[in-house]
Order: sequence, then structure tokens, then C-alpha cells
Amino acid sequence: MGPAGPGLVPEAAYDVLAHAARAFVRTGRHPAVDAVAGLVPGGLESFDRLYDGAGTIDEVYAAIVEELVAAATAVADGAAGHETDAFVAYAVPGSPFVAERTVVMLRHDDRVAVEVVPATSFVDLAWDRLGIDPVAAGVRLVDGAAFAVEAAGERGPLLVAQCHNRQVLSDIKLAADDASGEDATRTAVLLHHLGLDDEQVLEVGWAELDRSLEPDHLTAVWVPRLAAPVAVELVRLDELVHTLRARCPWDRVQTHGSLARHLLEETYETLDAIETVAASEPDVAPEAVDHLAEELGDLLFQVYFHAALGGEEGRFTLADVARGVHDKLVARHPHVFGDVVAVTPEDVAAHWERRKLDEKGRSSVTEGIPSALPALALATKLQRKAESVGLELPDLDARRRQVSEGMARLEPSEDPEVLGGELGELLFGLADAARRLGVDPESALRARAARFRDEVESSEAGTPPT
Repeated sequence: MGPAGPGLVPEAAYDVLAHAARAFVRTGRHPAVDAVAGLVPGGLESFDRLYDGAGTIDEVYAAIVEELVAAATAVADGAAGHETDAFVAYAVPGSPFVAERTVVMLRHDDRVAVEVVPATSFVDLAWDRLGIDPVAAGVRLVDGAAFAVEAAGERGPLLVAQCHNRQVLSDIKLAADDASGEDATRTAVLLHHLGLDDEQVLEVGWAELDRSLEPDHLTAVWVPRLAAPVAVELVRLDELVHTLRARCPWDRVQTHGSLARHLLEETYETLDAIETVAASEPDVAPEAVDHLAEELGDLLFQVYFHAALGGEEGRFTLADVARGVHDKLVARHPHVFGDVVAVTPEDVAAHWERRKLDEKGRSSVTEGIPSALPALALATKLQRKAESVGLELPDLDARRRQVSEGMARLEPSEDPEVLGGELGELLFGLADAARRLGVDPESALRARAARFRDEVESSEAGTPPT
């Protein structure tokens, strides 16, 4: 049916539609449909109802093919024994040879014979508006809905078809996002309603790709170049998360709140895997490394899931998350990316804390430390923060004396509140002593608890502990 109004519909197509026993159109959402339907006896039967009821686009295409085959079979059966060439006509937007999956499926279906009537494609109008020779430029045509996969590893130029809504444009922007900052100068061209009175050929900055106009099925994007090849495995994971959100009943109902406990569980499982690897370094067993990689993957899935929810809510995308942490790390490493001098790890920590205070407008280094952290980890983090701003804490010898004296003061007969205070001071001092000795007290206690678990289980089984 050509790419735009009735003037671009080939005469041969009008002739075929006028003589068909039945005439179908893939979608009635095409600017030439009304004009063409008036010239077709019986009108055009649209498949738009299938788009509204199916779960995926593949299901829509399969249903269209089945209905067309059934119609063609019925027409052929009805014409049996008569001297007539009865047939079914099927009209598609643009050219039947360009980005038309249903035509490909029909041509490979042995149940029907297919004759194709060529027509002008939207790509022909695109080459004219862009003023380029696609062969000389080495252009590749990709589907907007599958951009993350089809454009993986590409540098451009690309013509992206079927960018029918803002979500598709957002996914394109996300999939080709550039963490180097080059996106600030990179542009794309939105091709909207080519050949119609309201045609737009709009050059936009990459960040504005999904914000500049309201796209529909007659929208495409010209991408002269991508800043870097798309990371195949990462975009496949992102695509999987969105697929699960669309098709899985459990994933579909999740929220940031409902996922919180899963994030916590995956974090602890990752910590367990890290501790297993750390405890056996440098001779780490391959299965321990594989387990760590698996747990990191589970943790990464949680990040992607929350980013997908943020995108659906219109609040943030995975690109925003990645860009934010990238820019934050650059800003907080002026000794790497700027002219600040930091010779020791302590210098780095001091610069880091001062930068955080400036960025977030905080009055204290303790702001932002989660109160829900495990107690030993909370104490250690507060102690480290205090030293980073010059607050003096007792040295290691003083902590030893404090711990020894504290143990001596513990008496079971004491008031529980007083005893709790004494134990708190003792544990706080132990946490600081561990920190000064380069040991994470949380990890140390978890490791001892794990060994004790083994001792208990060995005792229950009547075997000596390993």
C-alpha cells in the first residue's frame, strides 16, 4: 500500500484488491486505507483486533497467517469446479518486501501460493529526505522493537523502523547509551509521517530521542553512528527482564517494595560467596568462583528489575542508573580524573568524604548511613567516617585495655540496662580494634558463626568437625 497516502499506492495493487474474492489489510491504521477501501468491493477486512488481544507481536503475526490461509482455502474450495481464478488479497503498509514478517511467513507456508505486488517503501522516502545513498553508506535496517538485539555490536549507520511508541524510543536510547559522555554531542533524526502533510524530519540530541514528538507506526529513526557497540549480554538481560514483566504472572505484580526482601537475600547470598572465595585465596576452587559469578548475576538481575520498574513509572531507566554512578565515581576521584593529589588510601577517603558533603549538602558524614545495617557493620562504618573528618578515637592499645576492663566489669547480677550498656561499649571497642587490625568484624563474626554451625551439625551427626 506504499508508505503514505493513496497517491503512493501502486496501480497494480488497486487492480488486485478490486478483483479479490476477499481483501484483507494488516492494519487499518494507515493513511491510504480509507481511500483504498472505497474502491474494493466488500471493503477491506482489518486485523487490528488481533493486535488488541494478543500477548506478543509474534502471536499476532501467527494468527494473521492462520486466518489468511483459512480464508484462501475457503475461497479455493468455493471456486472448485468453476473456471475462475478466485484469490484472497492481503495489503500491508509500505513495501511487502521490507520489514513485513507476515509476508515472509506466508511465502514459506506450503498451504498457499503467494504472488507479491511490489510497492514503494518508507525507506525510499527516508533516503530522499536524508539525502544519502544507503549502499554507499552501508546502512543497516533494524526493527525498533528488537533494537537491543539486532543492533548489538553495530556502530551504524542504522535506519530503525517501527518505532511506534515512546517506550520503543526509550529502549533504543537505553540500549545504545554511552557512558563516556559522548551522548551529549551525538544526534539522531526522527522521521515521522513521511509523505504526508504533517511530515517531520527532526534532528534531536540523543537524550531527547524519546521526548521530542509523539511517535506512531509511521515513525522511524536515523542513527548516523553509535558511540560504542551495544553490550550484547547486558542488553539481552534487559530484554529478558522486560519480557518477564510482560509475560510472567509473578514478575508482573512486583513493586520496588515487594522486591526489597529479595534484594536483601541476594546480597547476603553474594556475601557468603565472596567470603568463601576470600577464605581460600589464592587457591580458590573453580566451583567457588562459579558460585560467586552466579550470585553476582542474581544481584545484577535485581538492579535490572528495579530499573525496569523505574522506566515503567517514567522516573528513571537503567541508563540513568549507570550514568549516575559513572558520573559520581568520576567526580569523587579527582586524584584520578583531576588535579587533586592523593598519595595514600587515607587521603583518598578524606577527599571522598569532603566531596560527598559538598555534593549532597550534608552537615555530617553520618548522614546517609543506613540505621538498619547489622550492628557491627554500623559501628565500623561510623568509626571510619569519624576518622575521615579528623575525629580522634582511642588507639589499638587503648582499645585492648578497654576490652579487658570491660570484660572484668561484666556481672550477671547487674541491672539489664546497665549490663547492656557495658556490653555495647565492649562490642563497640572490639569492632574498632578489629578495624584497626584490618579485619572486618562483621565478616569475622559471620565466619566464626559458620564454623560453629559446622561444629553443631558434626556433633548432631556424631562425626568430628573438620
